[in-house]
Amino acid sequence: MLSAFRSALATPDLRKKILFTLMIVAVYRIGAVTPAPGVSYPNVQACQAQVEDQNIFSLLNLFSGGALLQLSVFATGIMPYITASIIVQLLTVVIPRFEELKKEGQAGQGKLTQYTRYLTIALAVLQATGVVALADRGQLFRACDQPVFPDDSVYSLALTVLTMTAGTAVMMWFGELITERGVGNGMSLLIFLNIAARIPEEGANILNNAGGLTFFFVCVLGLAIIASVIFVEQGQRRIPVQYAKRMVGRRMYGGTSTYLPIKVNQAGVIPVIFASSLLYLPDLLGQLIGDQNEVSWWQQFLQTYLTDQSSWVHILLYFSMIIFFTYFYITITFNVDDRAEEMKKFGGFIPGIRPGRPTAEYLGFVLNRITLPGSIYLGIVAILPNFFLSVTGSEGNNQNFPFGGTAVLIMVGVALHTVKQIESQLMQRNYEGFLR
Repeated sequence: MLSAFRSALATPDLRKKILFTLMIVAVYRIGAVTPAPGVSYPNVQACQAQVEDQNIFSLLNLFSGGALLQLSVFATGIMPYITASIIVQLLTVVIPRFEELKKEGQAGQGKLTQYTRYLTIALAVLQATGVVALADRGQLFRACDQPVFPDDSVYSLALTVLTMTAGTAVMMWFGELITERGVGNGMSLLIFLNIAARIPEEGANILNNAGGLTFFFVCVLGLAIIASVIFVEQGQRRIPVQYAKRMVGRRMYGGTSTYLPIKVNQAGVIPVIFASSLLYLPDLLGQLIGDQNEVSWWQQFLQTYLTDQSSWVHILLYFSMIIFFTYFYITITFNVDDRAEEMKKFGGFIPGIRPGRPTAEYLGFVLNRITLPGSIYLGIVAILPNFFLSVTGSEGNNQNFPFGGTAVLIMVGVALHTVKQIESQLMQRNYEGFLR
């Protein structure tokens, strides 16, 4: 990994891309700590120091790099874009028009990207409105009596919502710039940056609460977890595929052997995001429509059994939902019938399996067998912070714990993808130099 970055810095073209990516990252981090207009930054800092339990907003705060609870320009983060991308991807299975656009190639993908942008802005408006409403009602920072918005007029709050929505649009633009002119996937790198920005603070909390010996133990165990996640993320089942020879004009095509890779973690981190969002949604809706001065019995029930991440009901339900969403997401995104039809169209077949329906049944059989260990792996990694907190003595939020859950899955996945992209570009340039 280090040798790849060293070689990339020595290549002028790649060096420009890396420097451009770092410049975008620096500008983004400045915006992440810049308070939105109408927000009293000293009062926000005072409320953050008083309030420890922010479980309900842990996932949003994780993807915003802590900008949410600072009510900064980028408070809504990249979460609206992630949600919009998932919705559009799922709609390609439901809406025939979207499925046709997906099959049209680059032109159709461009239209789907445009729909994703529009949906991102709409979701950003909704999320920014919800955040501002919760902060104004005193439910974003519980048990804090200092006013976050000194001027809580409709005009001032609308300006704050507009600024946060524009911040999401700017983040989306930054991500596309990194993808086009930088290194790696822009949106993924921004998420990686947000999570990495939380590691020093979380490490300091563990050191202060549990002491140096526990901190050292957590670091060693964290490195072992990261190594295990890398090992599983790289694991795949390679199904051999043989292509028959065929004549196209005067040229002979086919006659080659390749393989169809099926990863152990085919769904990525999407099932974890789905499960986390659904578990926190009832409590969030209860805060929006409930009375902030009086907690009803069902709100108390949700906070005790669903929102409390140390509850065994929460852990078991979270684990079960991750397994369910893993199967659900893979079934939608990996269509075995389409794969079998594509292989048959280009003269490909699996040795010992007839093309067409038998190939689809075989792919479904392999996919179901490999999805089970992949879903269990996702569930175990996701609930690791619940057990870490009992060792470290930390309280409240465990989604931001740096060595488990959503954080380590995203960071490892993005790091591996970025390194592979750099290595592929270096290999391409080396081959060009050799041929010349």
